[in-house]
Amino acid sequence: MPVTASAVPRRPGAAALARIDHPVPAVDPADASPHSFPDGGTWRTEIPSVEGPEALAVVLKESARLDVPVHRISQGSGVWMLTDDEITEMVEGCAERSVELCLFTGPRGTWDIGAATRTDSGGAGLRARGHDGLAGCVEDALRATALGVRCLLVADEGVLWTLHRLRAAGELPADTTFKASALIGPVNPASYAVYEHLGADSLNVPSDLTLTHLTEIRRVSRAPMDLYVEAPDDLGGYVRMYEAAELIRRGAPLYLKFGLSRSAGLYPYGAHLRDHALATARERVRRGRLVLDLLARHGADGGMSPLGSRLPGALRRFPAPEGN
Repeated sequence: MPVTASAVPRRPGAAALARIDHPVPAVDPADASPHSFPDGGTWRTEIPSVEGPEALAVVLKESARLDVPVHRISQGSGVWMLTDDEITEMVEGCAERSVELCLFTGPRGTWDIGAATRTDSGGAGLRARGHDGLAGCVEDALRATALGVRCLLVADEGVLWTLHRLRAAGELPADTTFKASALIGPVNPASYAVYEHLGADSLNVPSDLTLTHLTEIRRVSRAPMDLYVEAPDDLGGYVRMYEAAELIRRGAPLYLKFGLSRSAGLYPYGAHLRDHALATARERVRRGRLVLDLLARHGADGGMSPLGSRLPGALRRFPAPEGN
């Protein structure tokens, strides 16, 4: 189906405010992103924190019931927290609906024996510690792609570069994409461009970046951006639904991520968290419906990529060195 952009979106409350002579800031066309996905769309959707086949089934059922188009589903606990059968079931479930499945590589620093991650400063955060941490992420990537997964979440620059080199060398399928985690998300244009050059195909940015920050990033990179319209509490708990149209205008090509604030964490997920995982999966889809309704009311719902779209288009990369 062709992608058609909407007319100039209606700004929230603008007409009513104008009638009482309350000034409304003008839209500056120079702030708009000049980029789009290769299919011509400016935005796609993502449901995050879908931690296993049962949660996936809930998301797919609820998205059909509420008519919420889903381009990508992502999981946060990691490849290593799923059995082969569970991964295969998720791959097949997503394939039936032409939804991209993205699984997190591990292990991560926050779960191993490194004490620095438990200090007030957070130490090295989620990064893979030592050779074994890096090798574990590589093992996860090899296992997941062998089972049909074609999108991997990464929380370490070295892991990202290593996986990109493996992809370039044919050790990972050429159509595998890498998504930089929100927990290492770049906060300035230079760092965003570096992640693109290291092999990232889409990049989570922190949800507290301003609209001006998004415009600044788009002046240096066209790599797709992922942004929580509603962020979980450990990422700030921000709710930016009313900004969705402007986030797309400034940040395209953009994945709108429907997270959930005021909700206990799920990672690493297990059956002891089942009820919470299913309830929050269902509510994330509902939050997506609320965002899509807002876009429709403001005349900003045009420009969505066709369902099934997943590739980012041509991006810039550092040349891979020979050997080590």
